[in-house]
Amino acid sequence: MNKNNYCVIMAGGIGARFWPLSRTSQPKQFIDILGTGESLIQQTVNRFLKICPIENIYVVTNEMYKELVKQHVPALSYEQILCEPARRNTAPCIAYANYKILAKNPDATIVVAPSDHIILKEDVFIDVINSALQAASENDWLITLGIEPSRPETGYGYIQFDKKISDERDNRIKKVKTFTEKPELKIAEKFLESGDFHWNAGIFVWSLRSIQKAFEKYLLEVDEIFKAGIGIYNTEKEESFINGAYSVCRNISIDIGLMEKAENVHVLSSDFGWSDIGTWGSLYANRQKNDDQNSIVGKNVMTYDTKNCVINVKGEKLVVLQGLDDYIIVDEDNVLLICKKKDEQNIRQFVIDVKTEKGDKFV
Repeated sequence: MNKNNYCVIMAGGIGARFWPLSRTSQPKQFIDILGTGESLIQQTVNRFLKICPIENIYVVTNEMYKELVKQHVPALSYEQILCEPARRNTAPCIAYANYKILAKNPDATIVVAPSDHIILKEDVFIDVINSALQAASENDWLITLGIEPSRPETGYGYIQFDKKISDERDNRIKKVKTFTEKPELKIAEKFLESGDFHWNAGIFVWSLRSIQKAFEKYLLEVDEIFKAGIGIYNTEKEESFINGAYSVCRNISIDIGLMEKAENVHVLSSDFGWSDIGTWGSLYANRQKNDDQNSIVGKNVMTYDTKNCVINVKGEKLVVLQGLDDYIIVDEDNVLLICKKKDEQNIRQFVIDVKTEKGDKFV
């Protein structure tokens, strides 16, 4: 195992689209959402332990989830749990991690990944990540993982690539031409037909030197904020410094702020059974179904003339459903959600409305 390999796991989101199962107090990354016996963050950490030692794994999260991270991954030291005092999107969280790692190992090669993705073919995934880490350590490249699309999905971002091979050692690596965020269906269909677009998995691999060079060129104002903490990271003054840094740092994603602008971005084409479990619909696609194509979690759920539904019921409650087709039904603590699957993008707005009209106790 290469001691220069590091992993940064982003675990600060609240998973609003998974409401009411995912709540502010316990977001989806801390839930055993597939019934495997492990939360999503536990699965993610265990996956990356095949790539780098536990001491080289960092988790970036909101400060309110510090103890939750420690509870789910007790092998992490508190120094490895990077607590953000405010949500500022992915660019600041990556900049923070960069300088934490720089204080330990300037020769690091880093994979950055969300904490809540499903990977069904782990052996293939490990091979892909190791190949990307090798390529990133040898080239001044910013590598993103691209998933070969199986359908014209409108809920994912897309990466267009040059069909010419960039890496003689691994012909799956190609230069990126453009990024497109969540296209309309007709455009997604054209992307699929063209054969030179992949889904954007949101998993990045780069050397510490390459990503810092890119920050200095495209996100200098963000980089300078965190660079000011050199000598403070991994000391008792770090928390106070980070509180100040986040109070002045802009809210911007790594995709918009850097990846879409850089000229040395490459994509590694892959197929490792990936799913961004970001919605009830995506969870439905990854769960087992019965003969009526219902995905049911719950001890006492009875259905009549009901099909194509995702049903989540906590505890012993008896739930009887009749005449539903293609619905999301979630009964969780003090909330019951019934929503058409095709309208699941409205759930985020439901959460905003509930918080405005009913207060925090339901979200």
